Amino acid sequence: MKVGIIGTGYVGLPTGVGLAELGNQVTCIDREPSKINALKAGKITLYEDGLEDLFHKNVREGRLHFTTSMEEGVKDADLVIIAVGTPPHPVTKEADMKYIHAAATELAEYLTGYTVVATKSTVPVGTGDVVEGLIHKKNPSADFDVVSLPEFLREGFAVHDFFHPDRIVVGANTEKAKNVIKELYKPFEGKTNMLFVKRRSSETIKYASNAFLAIKIHYINEMANFCEKTGADINEVAKGMGLDSRIGPRFLNPGPGYGGSCFPKDTMAMSFMARQNGVEMTLINAAIEGNLQRKKQMAARILTAVEGIENPKIAVLGLAFKDGTDDCRESPAMEIVGELINRGANITAYDPKAMETAKLLVGDKINYAEDMYSTLKDADVLAILTEWGEFKSLDLNKAADLMRHKKIVDCRNLIDAEKAQQLGFNYQGIGR
Repeated sequence: MKVGIIGTGYVGLPTGVGLAELGNQVTCIDREPSKINALKAGKITLYEDGLEDLFHKNVREGRLHFTTSMEEGVKDADLVIIAVGTPPHPVTKEADMKYIHAAATELAEYLTGYTVVATKSTVPVGTGDVVEGLIHKKNPSADFDVVSLPEFLREGFAVHDFFHPDRIVVGANTEKAKNVIKELYKPFEGKTNMLFVKRRSSETIKYASNAFLAIKIHYINEMANFCEKTGADINEVAKGMGLDSRIGPRFLNPGPGYGGSCFPKDTMAMSFMARQNGVEMTLINAAIEGNLQRKKQMAARILTAVEGIENPKIAVLGLAFKDGTDDCRESPAMEIVGELINRGANITAYDPKAMETAKLLVGDKINYAEDMYSTLKDADVLAILTEWGEFKSLDLNKAADLMRHKKIVDCRNLIDAEKAQQLGFNYQGIGR
């Protein structure tokens, strides 16, 4: 199948590489010449575990192409996937649809033969109708259908999730469009759940799923606060909860709040859509507000740990919003760092993958270390903000020798609390 993908970000590029690996001819389209030039030169523009090897393989075997030309990517395509950003509007916090609308309008004139246009970006309910209208207006004779094809790729695990999906949701209003998508995902036939629903239902499923997971994270963080006051251990509580098959263990890890490119913007967009339709979303609104406060609470804990210390140095491990990615968008770690910067803190930070991304956001307002032990030199407190696996193996004896004061604020519960305390650390985890 010939596939055009508009957008080469954290959704578009892994999707393009994955579809090429399945044997399709894929052309990725992006308006930024610097991105396309880098990709053509063999330089991958984002980090995802396992993506680079598949990228080079499919370029080498001639199934994966890159262009800034909409015509080149769309002409004669069987399927065109829109995977551009839908960032929150700066004022209303609704999903900003200008990139979706621009893509739909531009691609319309290059459609040849029957084409399925799929929105893979997370879009408000009814977007399929809007995209359909924009294409009809620009090219009244075009033969096409618009489907909703929401993505459920976890950042950091996008390659794994592409090839091992727990479900494939398709919002299609015609049998002809359904058959094209069935052919596209034929390699997964019998291996996963493929759900065909109305287009508006599909658009809602993505928002409903992300909002529910955000609420689950907010809930376990509130329970962690309760455990801290009562002497219970949130890790034991979460384990006991997760054994209930109705609840499950995932997204019950307490921490500094949810972040990334999806949960913050999708909860805000869901809240906006609810208000538009006269529906009260109390749980989602509580999660949004609670998550904002969560980051401030974590920053306050770190600052409390260095109260009374003259010109304290704060060591930060983790800047990405989660492990396995270099993405710092809406990262709890970066927001906590921002709070600390506003209080005049002296920060030295390290992240295995997100250093360059972080530099684009905060520049020289913080110091950057080459590894996690360089971060600790003469530090007065260590703050662990992202759950990278390598941080779990931190040598506490070495840390004790390097630090000026032995204090740890572990916002991810990665460190062995008992061992840290035995070595004389003032250790503070979450929900313990």
